[in-house]
Amino acid sequence: MIRNTPMMHHSKPTVLLFLLLFFSAISQANNDVTDVRFAQVEDTSRLVLELSQAPSFTYFTLSNPNRLVVDLSGVDNSFSLSRLNLKSNVIERVRHSTPKSPSDTRLVIESSKKLEPNLFMLTPTDEFPHRLVIELVDPNPEPQQSIVNTDGPDRDRNIVIVIDPGHGGVDPGSIGPAGTYEKHITLSIGKMLQRLVDSEPGMKAVMTRSGDYYISPNDRPKIAARENADLLVSIHADAFTSPQPRGGSVWVLSKGRADSELGRLLEQTERSSELLGPAAEVIGDRETERYFAETIFNMSMDLSRASSYELSNKVIREMKGVTRMHKSTPQSASLAVLTAPETPSILVEVGFISNPQEEKNLNWQKHRERLADAMFQSVKSFFKKTPPDGTLWAQWKQSEPQQHRVTSGESLSLLAQRYGVTVKSLKAENNLSTDMVRIGQVLTIPSS
Repeated sequence: MIRNTPMMHHSKPTVLLFLLLFFSAISQANNDVTDVRFAQVEDTSRLVLELSQAPSFTYFTLSNPNRLVVDLSGVDNSFSLSRLNLKSNVIERVRHSTPKSPSDTRLVIESSKKLEPNLFMLTPTDEFPHRLVIELVDPNPEPQQSIVNTDGPDRDRNIVIVIDPGHGGVDPGSIGPAGTYEKHITLSIGKMLQRLVDSEPGMKAVMTRSGDYYISPNDRPKIAARENADLLVSIHADAFTSPQPRGGSVWVLSKGRADSELGRLLEQTERSSELLGPAAEVIGDRETERYFAETIFNMSMDLSRASSYELSNKVIREMKGVTRMHKSTPQSASLAVLTAPETPSILVEVGFISNPQEEKNLNWQKHRERLADAMFQSVKSFFKKTPPDGTLWAQWKQSEPQQHRVTSGESLSLLAQRYGVTVKSLKAENNLSTDMVRIGQVLTIPSS
């Protein structure tokens, strides 16, 4: 017979109690992380966790090295972080660490510098479950490096078109009656427009987003400024509370928003010196310097708005051949995405996704292709007429034969004098046997 010694008598309930507590703790970790993704947009690093339930969380920061520690209560910690694509100049690593209890998860985000954390929850939608968004904002981002060509001005660069598919990620945009997400429509059209632009010699497309992720409306014009873009085209699909409204529209920045944006830029850390460049050293006086900066920059923004308006009219004319237009003239509004200071910017509403017929049209690939082509033809026509200085298109235009349509009172001798050529060369270029020209006749002007 085996007797229960005092040690054995006390150890059995101790072991049972430990096992009971352990399995109880494990059973409490019933909140699963179903997906983890990372994105870097301008000065913000963003980690998003999708969870089966809304978690309870706390966080704190550490230094030497810089870390953000996030504790998630009752969350299973078996999910992998190995597939995160950490394309960031400040986030070095995201890893698991020992949690407070077996039923919890502890995440550690290591960074190369001190960042400001911002954590918040997003409620579930039809497409997404509960999400915890972990943002780390760089309060002092590194300035963009400018490449200076010491050989002289760039004379053969591409025209840069920034294409901005509206919404994305946690922001689905408007949702059609049949469940179509605006963010998917805008991305599809944006990629179609990108292919058209990139296939055109002398043009280059830059996408603000190439996938389904979120970018703040305020960050989108920053991309245009960073790329020294010649144009920003933001693509959206309208919506209304009733299904009746339909048709496209084109929007530009309102004058009031443009003026306030100018004031904001001038107030940023003595920005007037940056706007004027070397001219600031010549002017010297701070008040005069600011006055000149404001005048010059105001002229630049006015020119940008005028170009935006001119292009908007072209887009409307082209889109009329593809879809009904809700507005037949360009509209203006205080839209953050259109505030790139010196970049002509337009917002194109391709239709009302809240209208069942237009939702059906937008889900038709051929219709989306036609909309993208209408935008492309408008952009192409606009830049053919007014190519930016220093671009291949500007070079090509200068080398093209110049055309002149004869109006009342004009003669060959007058035109020769105006264009700095001889009457003889003018006649030879146009195969004219006499000095007579008629009103409406189109003449090719020879190179002087």
